[in-house]
This record gives sequence, structure tokens and C-alpha cells, in this order.
Amino acid sequence: MQGRDRFDGVFTALVTPFTDTGAIDWPAFDRLVDGQLEAGVAGLVPVGTTGEAATLSPDEAAGLVARTARRAAGRAYVLAGTGSNATDKTITATRRTIDAGADGVLIVTPYYSRPTQRGLIAHFGEVADATGAEIMLYSVPGRAAVAIEPATAAALAAACPGIVAIKEAGGDAARVTDLRAACGPGFVVHCGDDALALPFYALGARGLTSVVSNFAPAECVALHEAWRSGDAARALDIHERLAPLVKAMFVETSPAPVKAALALAGRMGPTLRLPLVEPAEASRQAIAAAVAAFGQAVCNSSIFGAA
Repeated sequence: MQGRDRFDGVFTALVTPFTDTGAIDWPAFDRLVDGQLEAGVAGLVPVGTTGEAATLSPDEAAGLVARTARRAAGRAYVLAGTGSNATDKTITATRRTIDAGADGVLIVTPYYSRPTQRGLIAHFGEVADATGAEIMLYSVPGRAAVAIEPATAAALAAACPGIVAIKEAGGDAARVTDLRAACGPGFVVHCGDDALALPFYALGARGLTSVVSNFAPAECVALHEAWRSGDAARALDIHERLAPLVKAMFVETSPAPVKAALALAGRMGPTLRLPLVEPAEASRQAIAAAVAAFGQAVCNSSIFGAA
């Protein structure tokens, strides 16, 4: 796809499956990627927050990106996470990721350091100039403590041709309007909160970077397709049927709940790398109940078919 269309649709923030010993479970990862492609997702996002990137070695990260790119083979846009709280490290990771086959990179605001907006402009601008990569900015103040203000995104988009999009994960749908007003309609906004996908689409977001689509890719794609085709009633119906599952996927720190759901479905083990741990018993019960109810809803409804 050309132009902004390459960002249309659901991008899955891929989990990284681990064996019981903590090594990457490559067969499970291959099955995950293949299932996403079969469901028609538009993009794959390896080694992001959901992929537990902070616990991966550089070689592991590069291996996951390369494997994703090979399996995608042009059928989905590969957008790999490369952000850190050090500009030089981000540049190194971005170069290595592009060399591994990614189409573009997702770069989070530097966490812990809490830079000012001027610092964000300097940081992202330096990465863009040094790498020439296509960049989606990532604003997630709940994890990184600092948000990318609309004026900052606009300044970066104007100064750096490679900065073309933002993943907005601040939990506020009004930010879509603010970002579009500041940056113009040519700058792509992606929803970063599964629960807000439908209102984000209604306000002009072109896609969703999703955690839940690891478990339910076809249904997340169906929601986007319903909205894009102009069937608002069907989109709302899918949103409401997905809502309990979405809520359960964030009952504890992600990606622990979605890994637990995938384990319940027999697709991979629930193992995480410390400091993340598997959900507590009460959370596991809530996840299992939501998974069972969602499966029944899918069986009893035809709304998840092609738009």
C-alpha cells in the first residue's frame, strides 16, 4: 500500500512467547505471526512493550524482527519497537532493526528521564536524522511519564519527513482532534488503547495498535472493517461484544493477561520474564471467564464475518 493507507487497520503489538526456561519459543511465535496474517491484520509490531522488549537482548530483538519480516513477506507492515531512554541507544537499535527487515519503527518517549518537550524534539529529531527510518512516535504517559504534546508532534512532522505517525496511548480520545488540528490530516494517528478503538476511528484515527488482537485478531479486524465500510451499527455491536474481553486483558499489567488468555487457548505458554509475573488467581479466573464468554459470543453471532 502507498501513502497513508499502509497504516490503515489493525497492527498487532506481538507478545514474545517464552518456554518454561525463559528462552524464546520460536515455534509459538511463528504460529502467532501466521495466525495474525491469516486474520488479515495490516501490521505486525514485534519487540514493543507488549513483546517485553525491555527484557530482550539486542540479538533476540533483531532475531524477532527478522523472523517477523520473513514470515510477513510483504503481507503486513512490520513496525518494530526501538525506543529507549538514551538517544544513542535508540539510534543503534533503529539502525539494527531496519537492517533486520522492519519497514518502520515505533519509538516511545524516553522513560525515566522525563525530558521536556524541547528535549523530545531534540531526541526524536536526532534519531530521524541519523537513521532515515520511517517513524511512528509513541506517546504513553502512563508508562513513560511524559506525553508528546500536539505542538511537539507537529514540529517534528514539519522538520523530519520520516516522522509520519503517532501511536496515542494516553487514554483520551480528544487527543485525536488535537493532534489532527496541530499536525494536519496527513499525519497518521493510531489508537494505542484497545478500549478506545471505535471512538478513535470516529474522530479520524486510521488504525489501532492492539494488544487484544494477539488473542482475537479476526474480531479486531472486523471492527475496523465495519467502521471503514460505513456500518456504524455493526461496528458498535462488535465493540460492545469485544469490551468484556478487552477489559480482562488489562486486569493486570500487560502482557500478562493476554499471555494467560493465549495459554488458555493452547497457543503458547503463559511465561513472562521478570519483573513481570503471571496473573494472580483472581485475575486468572476473570480472564478465563472473559475468554469463555467471548468464545460463546463469537459462536452465537454472525457479526464477526467479513464486512
